[in-house]
Parts: sequence; C-alpha cells; structure tokens
Amino acid sequence: MSLVDVHNEWDPLEEVVIGSIEGARVPLPGTDLFTVDYAEFGSPERIPSGPVPQHVVEQTREDLEELCQALTRLGVKVRRPEDTDHAATVATPDWQTDGHYNYCPRDVLLTVGDTVIETPMVLRSRFLEPFAYKKLLLEYFDSGTRWLSAPKPRLGDDMYDVSREPGRRLLDIEPAFDAANVLRFGTDILYLVSDSGNDRGWKWLQSTLGDAYTVHPCRDLYASTHVDSTIVPLRPGLVLLNPERVNDKNMPDFLRGWDKVWCPELEDIGYVGERPYCSTWIGMNLLVLKPGLVVADDRQPELIRTLEKHGVDVLPQRLTHARSLGGSFHCVSLDIRRTGSLETYR
Repeated sequence: MSLVDVHNEWDPLEEVVIGSIEGARVPLPGTDLFTVDYAEFGSPERIPSGPVPQHVVEQTREDLEELCQALTRLGVKVRRPEDTDHAATVATPDWQTDGHYNYCPRDVLLTVGDTVIETPMVLRSRFLEPFAYKKLLLEYFDSGTRWLSAPKPRLGDDMYDVSREPGRRLLDIEPAFDAANVLRFGTDILYLVSDSGNDRGWKWLQSTLGDAYTVHPCRDLYASTHVDSTIVPLRPGLVLLNPERVNDKNMPDFLRGWDKVWCPELEDIGYVGERPYCSTWIGMNLLVLKPGLVVADDRQPELIRTLEKHGVDVLPQRLTHARSLGGSFHCVSLDIRRTGSLETYR
C-alpha cells in the first residue's frame, strides 16, 4: 500500500517531510535567479551570493526542530531530507551554478493521491534538489507509490526575460514550475501561472494527472513565486485569501461558492540583509493539520484571532527568519499522507 496518499490541503495529517537549513546559501548570480528573484537589483552582480549567516542557520535549526517535536507530539510522523553540499557546482552544457537549500520541500516535490512528482523547477540552483529526498522517494516507491519526474528543463537564458512585466518573465519555451505553484482541492487542482510556473507547466501537469483531475490555470493572481501566501484552504468550503492579491475578477471560479476569510494586516517580523526574500504576507503561510487546526506564526495575533473566530484553532510556532529565507510553515513542509479520500468540493 502506497505510503503517499494526499488528496487535499486539509485532511488530518499523518506523515510529513520537514525541510532542513543545513548548508543554505544564496546561489551564484545567473539570468534565472536575477529574473525570478532579484530583478529589482538592476544587475545580477548585485545578488548577495554566499552562505546564509550562521546566526540565521542556528536559529532556524532550532525553530525547525521545535516544529518537528510539536508535530510528533500530535502523532504526526516526521521525516527529514538528507544534508547535501549546496556549495558544490552543478553544471549542464548551457550553464553552471551552485545550490540553494533543502529548506522548502514544498517547492520541489508535489504529492497528489498516491503519486509524488519531482517538479521542473524554474531556478538552476534547484535543478538537483530532489537528490536530498532520494532515500525517502525510494522508500515510498517500494511501498507502491507512483514516482514521476517531470522533464528536466534546459533553463537557458532564453527562458527568462527581465524586461517584461512581473508575472510574465518566465517564458513558455518548455514546461517549468515549482510545486508550490500548486494547491490541491480534491479533484480540482489550482495552478498559479506566474514567474515560477508557465503555461506549458500546467498543461504537462494536467496531462500527467489525467481525467480524474481538473488543473485550473490561475492568471493575474500573483505575479511572483508560489501561491501559498495568497490562497490557503482551511477546510472544505472555507478559504483564507490575501486581500491585496485576490479579488472578484481573478477569483478562481471553483472557489466562488466557498466562504472567504480575508487575511488581516500582518505584523512585520523583520529580516536579515539588504532586503527580504518575501513580503509580510508570508505570515499567512499556514500548515493545516486537520480541519479546525493549523500551524501559524505566534507573532501574528490578529491573524490568530481571525482564524479562531471562524472555528480554526492555532498551534503557535515560529520560524524566526521566514522573511529572510522565503518560506514559512507550508513552505517548509511536504505532506506525505493525510486521512481521507478523493472528493469534489465545488
């Protein structure tokens, strides 16, 4: 029986992978990194490449360990990636770079039903990131899991155009998308078309998942990377939305009948370095443990009160440097198994 069994974002969580901060670094400058993450710097040479500051690593290591312990106390089986050398050079005939981190398994692996997919990441530095999960993937495969890897994109310079408006800088030359562009709502799969996922990416995902699923391409919703600080399903019929990004015009049609919780203004938790890797909206990057219970940042009291008003309890945790590292509780987790079955929630 497959150890991977996930149909949505909210069924009771049984097994999860939590990321690691070990060896984390900002990759070497390149057309890809500049276009997707650092366009406002004006030049790739200004990218602050190199190891993440040691105090950030140490604090994040403690925060992740506390998260793992909290989940374990709730009966959730917690798995971790292997350490990898992100300072090592990765090269193809078209480019070379070093690595990034294993902090966000949500970005590189997508679990749908009994299938796990290595996604065709848009950044060169994350090209071989699935290697950190190889032992786990083999274990899941041996249990009966369907294990797929999307076609590896070439990620040549012609794939990126920094002169275009945000959201249209990743071109449609070949399928490319991060797993965090995707949210599961049973038979409905939301796919964010943005600078971290192109049209050919959603078409590949639809063809791969087949007729049991409808992959909904969502455009003009959020231009930058990933969707999990824009739309957060809490339970069937209830969704948390980002009021700066989501409106009646761009609302995914299959969510129009759902009850909506508009995220309140969030506390700025600060960041290290010249600028943050993500906005204050990372505070709504929640991990749903079961209907009525989520992991949220303990520094967001207004959000916690808002959730509780809608019958959602909070397990308070902290990722001190979420804005510096570009990920909070949903980002650093990959749900492997949730209790439940495939259903339609429209």
